[in-house]
Amino acid sequence: MDKAKPFDIPKREIWDAFKKVKANQGAAGVDGQTIEEFEADLASGLYKLWNRMSSGSYHPSPVRRVMIPKSGGGERPLGIPTVADRIAQEVVKRRLERVLEPIFHDDSYGYRPGRSAIDAVRKARQRCWRSDWVLDIDLKSFFDSIDWSLLLKAVRKHTDCPWELLYIERWLEAPARLEDGSIVPRTAGTPQGGVISPLLANLFLHYAFDTWMARHHPAILFERYADDIICHCRSEADARALWTALEARFTACGLVLHPQKTKIVYCKDKNRRGSFPDHSFTFLGYTFQPRRTIWHGRLTVDSFLPAVSSKALKAIGTTIRQWRMHHWTDQDLSDLATKYNTYVRGWINYYGHFYGSRLSQALRSIDAYLVRWACRKYRRLRRKPRMARAWLARVQRADPALFAHWCFEHVRGRTSGAVFVSRVPPVQTAVRNCMGDEG
Repeated sequence: MDKAKPFDIPKREIWDAFKKVKANQGAAGVDGQTIEEFEADLASGLYKLWNRMSSGSYHPSPVRRVMIPKSGGGERPLGIPTVADRIAQEVVKRRLERVLEPIFHDDSYGYRPGRSAIDAVRKARQRCWRSDWVLDIDLKSFFDSIDWSLLLKAVRKHTDCPWELLYIERWLEAPARLEDGSIVPRTAGTPQGGVISPLLANLFLHYAFDTWMARHHPAILFERYADDIICHCRSEADARALWTALEARFTACGLVLHPQKTKIVYCKDKNRRGSFPDHSFTFLGYTFQPRRTIWHGRLTVDSFLPAVSSKALKAIGTTIRQWRMHHWTDQDLSDLATKYNTYVRGWINYYGHFYGSRLSQALRSIDAYLVRWACRKYRRLRRKPRMARAWLARVQRADPALFAHWCFEHVRGRTSGAVFVSRVPPVQTAVRNCMGDEG
């Protein structure tokens, strides 16, 4: 029976794709089915999907459009496919990725195996030290503007598999269902939220930008993470000429440079004189600008460095306030650490790589909430914030690994009064030792 199928799709690829989709989780699509609900009848669901894909009768459902707020104001549309559609996209993505990954540019970092946003930020930091000027590029509504004919032309350049081409075209053309239930057609773009969308977007910009830059401006280095792009130029004139050339290039590809957000930045430091309106830019959540730093352990100078952006710090502070940590007096200190350390480790693992003191200032607000928590929880400390701070300092010295931001301060070597200990006592013992008989 299987040999009669027009498309030869191994069942194993469907199974492997499901495991990846399950690991990534994600919201339900227009059918309301969650991953857990799909898994409740897994064998039947995967067989039906394989059967439809192998026979050519597979047609994706509309994507569920959800509007999410953007950090800079406004909203960004997400298109959420159903679980079955995400599995189907993962099958094609895996096959296409094996072909595309070797040809992608070394300075393309977004959504690629073995590469990360931190790699891009690290490379940008090094190149800002070598080049005086940066062209910070912003594309208006990139994911919603991708020209289908150009994209499919690029896909056909790298695969002639008929069912891959068929289903990619169907995913592009799948309509969107809005939050009010209405169905609207789509004529361009690949929805953010789709499994295969980042790969298709990378392929589009590989030809619209990466290879074009290598051919026409080989001396200008850049970092690109999806549609986040910065170019390093030797002079302001080079940056302006590149801006003009890119406007024409992107227009030919159906894309538009954002006139307000695209800008030229002077990477000012102790060796670079003169003035220019823009001395900073934000790339992947890090703001690059002149910052005071210490060289050789004693010399304080200005250097052009990245640090967590103000928008990111604001979002972190909002999240910490929303925890209302000081109200959880029915829980122990270890319970609070378990509940919130996952968030804090995530912030540290991303924003703690460069100029960590800026992130530390935001994370110290957690200790202020812990002091308020201790004042509410322990009778001995009520209305005595100074004693509560001293108590928390003793707990930190006794168990410096309890909260993730305490560990971060240790690594940076700036924790006041805290020391490493060879054997860390259990947290409850540490708390009782610091409280005396009360605990």
